[in-house]
Amino acid sequence: MESGAFVTMAGAAFTLCRAVLSAPGSKNIRLRQFCYWTAVRRTTNAFKSGRAAILIGIPTLSLLGHEVYQRVQRSSVVLALEREELLEQADYLYSSAETEKLYQLLLQHKDRDDAEFLWRLARATRDMSRRPDTTADKKKQLVYESNECAKKALEKDEKCFAAHKWFAICLSDIGDYEGIKVKLGNSYIIRDHLQRAIELNPKDATSMHILGIWCFSFAELPWYQRKVAAVIFASPPESSYEEALDYFLKAEAVDPNFYSKNLLMLGTTYLRMNDKEKAKMWLTKAKDYRPLTLEDQEVHKEAMAMLKSLG
Repeated sequence: MESGAFVTMAGAAFTLCRAVLSAPGSKNIRLRQFCYWTAVRRTTNAFKSGRAAILIGIPTLSLLGHEVYQRVQRSSVVLALEREELLEQADYLYSSAETEKLYQLLLQHKDRDDAEFLWRLARATRDMSRRPDTTADKKKQLVYESNECAKKALEKDEKCFAAHKWFAICLSDIGDYEGIKVKLGNSYIIRDHLQRAIELNPKDATSMHILGIWCFSFAELPWYQRKVAAVIFASPPESSYEEALDYFLKAEAVDPNFYSKNLLMLGTTYLRMNDKEKAKMWLTKAKDYRPLTLEDQEVHKEAMAMLKSLG
């Protein structure tokens, strides 16, 4: 590697970092450090992998041909960097439970035609709808918007497991506004997309957890809803606590302690199956889970109440 070329790349990386760090809203120190490290790493990787070969050696071309080639190569590198930086920054904000910052970041790029971006926007939009300070009208609007984003993601890439997962989740939310017939009518579609997500990514614990929720819900479906389901389907959806438990345990095996709600559902399911000892064990884990989100806090309260009732 020639030192001059490396200096050129390092300078480009510093310029990119400075632009990112000076952008409005970049007050979070951890986020600024993350952006700096990622920009340097990605730029250096582009250099090493040959995507930036234009900087160290160019075949003999006419002057015009050389300029066109150079612009295309540089544009490709910049676009690849921008996409990867955006996705990594989005994932960082999601893991930090920065719901509003994540939503505002993705909203700036809402016209992107990319499955990986669109399912993340669907997730962030749905999370915004579930915030306690969101009005009823705004929540409904966000629920439908998240469903549209997930649907677009699926249309763009049928092999994207996360698009299947978030389409299933968002479609389920729609049922809360369109009645029990629509909710039950979509149930097989939801199940099929969750199964497809697991098929595409057998290591995704979240898809397994949600399919467990699907099974649990049908295991204790009220009698009047069973009657509605019998009208809609020739063979209404059925499941059992045992089937739900199997998915919850598989999710935990794939990614231990990944989600407070999975711990709570394991405890709840064992309780439905009259295994109080195992129910207490999982409910205690749910209670002791370090809360990062509002949902975690609700899980903590529910686990505490259930443990208290068990004595």
